[in-house]
Amino acid sequence: MKIVDQFDTNIIKELEKDGRMAYSTIATNLKISNTMVHQRVNRLIKQGILIGIKPVINEKQIGYDWGAFTGITLNKDQDSSRIIEELKKIPEITECYYISGLYTLYIKIIAKNHEHMRRVLYEKIDTIPGISKTDSIMELGCAFKRNVSL
Repeated sequence: MKIVDQFDTNIIKELEKDGRMAYSTIATNLKISNTMVHQRVNRLIKQGILIGIKPVINEKQIGYDWGAFTGITLNKDQDSSRIIEELKKIPEITECYYISGLYTLYIKIIAKNHEHMRRVLYEKIDTIPGISKTDSIMELGCAFKRNVSL
């Protein structure tokens, strides 16, 4: 397990407020040196604790009004690596998880409208060899989304 101390936690909390915040501003807010912020962020990235600082897109604001969570049943679970590589090629799939239970994989799909969602499901996902079944639940809105509390 990687060690995250209070300085790391405070830096991460500042970045959660605004990922574009200048390191000098973080340093001033936390009353630490700019160099320390740089070193800590670089270490957190190198250790894989921070997996990048990137924008969070509000899909609905750019026309993606439909979302679905889809369970995928495979003909053979050992084909999962190949199928995941195919799923990665579909830009409307924003997340993919290995899960236990009825399905092998669980994905999040975004689409512009009903017809777009149908095309993604039937023309892109269902045509991947090795997928035997999909089961989708339509998303009606996100109540909240957050990082784990530090």
